[in-house]
Amino acid sequence: MIYFDYNATAPVIREAREAWLHVTDKIDGNPSSMHEAGSRAAVALAEAREKLAAMLGCQPADIIWTSGATEANNMVMHHFAKKLPPTESIWVSAIEHPCIDDSSKHYFGKRLKHIPVTHEGVVDLEWLTTELADTRPGMIAVMAANNETGVIQPWREILAICQAYEVPFFTDAVQYIGKMPAAGLGDCDYVTGAAHKFGGPRGVGFLKIPHRSQITPFFLGGKQEGGRRAGTENVATIAALVAALEVREKQMARSEHLLRKVWRDNFEAHLLRALPGVSIIGHNQPRLWNTVSALMPDGDRKLQWVIRLDKAGFAVSTGSACTTGKEEPSHVLSAMGYKGNQAVRAVRMSAGWETTEADWDALLKAVVKVHGEMQHKA
Repeated sequence: MIYFDYNATAPVIREAREAWLHVTDKIDGNPSSMHEAGSRAAVALAEAREKLAAMLGCQPADIIWTSGATEANNMVMHHFAKKLPPTESIWVSAIEHPCIDDSSKHYFGKRLKHIPVTHEGVVDLEWLTTELADTRPGMIAVMAANNETGVIQPWREILAICQAYEVPFFTDAVQYIGKMPAAGLGDCDYVTGAAHKFGGPRGVGFLKIPHRSQITPFFLGGKQEGGRRAGTENVATIAALVAALEVREKQMARSEHLLRKVWRDNFEAHLLRALPGVSIIGHNQPRLWNTVSALMPDGDRKLQWVIRLDKAGFAVSTGSACTTGKEEPSHVLSAMGYKGNQAVRAVRMSAGWETTEADWDALLKAVVKVHGEMQHKA
């Protein structure tokens, strides 16, 4: 199997596994315990917090460890639901991951306003600045990069706009971090990430909050994480998260992601020539170097592609793993203006750091072959 579903999850890399084993073998204590074993665990936890904060560009105390980004994203929505006056609204981009979209609807209902995006999948900055001139929401949430299309959002520009209007800014950086340099993300008020997207283990993530601020606890029953998140910290998985991200940051410092972007671009160019009727979503916008979201030729439904490519030895997807198996149009593509009969033809192919140029070449041949088989059957 050649894996092209890294936006769903990435295999655990050696460095992360070794960090997990080291902590598991050498550190037995609970970080909250006062004895020596507990102190060793607390030191390991503090070191991991310092390393992540340095990569993001924030203070170590700004970091809260979580079970993943879904929890972290829900924590932010829970916090603002408790903090904001009952009449105040929040603005959330129309292309957010379901865990933000659903939790914001749950907590805010009619007080939620969706920020529109262009047909290319980019948040409409003109709409945002125009609306902010008249109204101040309690919070604005825009992801750093979209999980389905790979389109990178102008989060730095949005942060500057929010700062000018004194509105808290929250970015879900799950797909961005580990694929693009993390520097500068710490300037955002709230940031979330998950280890399993960049080669760390599943079940661990983080939330960055404003410096010297508190957050309304989502979990109660303990004073861990400065009283902000109850529950004994999983030191081993936290160490593995940091180890994996350190590897990715070093690879980006060597510009390795730029070569991988060339491989992706070559795949798209050959795909467009080989299959008339194919189009690449967000083709003219800055995108993550690993992601191809393609509208396949007319009449080719996305689940057929996933099933047939799986049989051919390639793992691809229809979009977000949280909506896998559904034939109805993606809310992301709908927000971008794609009609139902277009959106059901979308197939996402997402590579990883371990993907080779030969893997991209093999995928192209498989796509062309499967398309021919489907046309012949039709």
